[in-house]
Amino acid sequence: LGGFLFFTFVGTDYWKVKIPVISVVKPFSFINQDGKKVTEANLLGKVTVVEYFFTTCKGICPKLNTNMKDVYLQYKDQPDFQILSHTCNPETDSVPVLKRYADSLKVDTKKWIFLTGPKEPLYLAARESYKLDDPKNNVKSIADQFIHTQFFALVDKKGLVRGKIYDGLKQIEIQELKRDIALLIKE
Repeated sequence: LGGFLFFTFVGTDYWKVKIPVISVVKPFSFINQDGKKVTEANLLGKVTVVEYFFTTCKGICPKLNTNMKDVYLQYKDQPDFQILSHTCNPETDSVPVLKRYADSLKVDTKKWIFLTGPKEPLYLAARESYKLDDPKNNVKSIADQFIHTQFFALVDKKGLVRGKIYDGLKQIEIQELKRDIALLIKE
């Protein structure tokens, strides 16, 4: 029986490790560090790691982006890999500010893209698409809201958020993220 099952399922989708689907990326339109529009269509065909940060953060963001740079360095040569870093403070993080920040990291901004835009759609994407913030944190006025999260999301080539929500401050979860990126690149 074991041999029958092995030969029946080897090489099929049943044999592969399945990374669960968490959600679907909803339509969006933001501006990158070069002043160009980025939409959900830019995710198709690429495995994308998503984060939220802000350039003036002195708390968790430097550590998050150190860990993200580690992920970037491992996968930067993969043609179907990218990172999207959304600002959670668009009032401060303008296009020129994001450009200076990206330049300070010395990364290829075609692979690691920094995004800004109106606060409400940025926050809706964090909550509804990427599941990086609890919608219960939503208060009545968008002006009174502030997302400050240490979590990363992983999006597959079809625009599906997969795996789990990864804690960007924990090395064990960064290693899980790297493993899951490799699996999704092969899909």
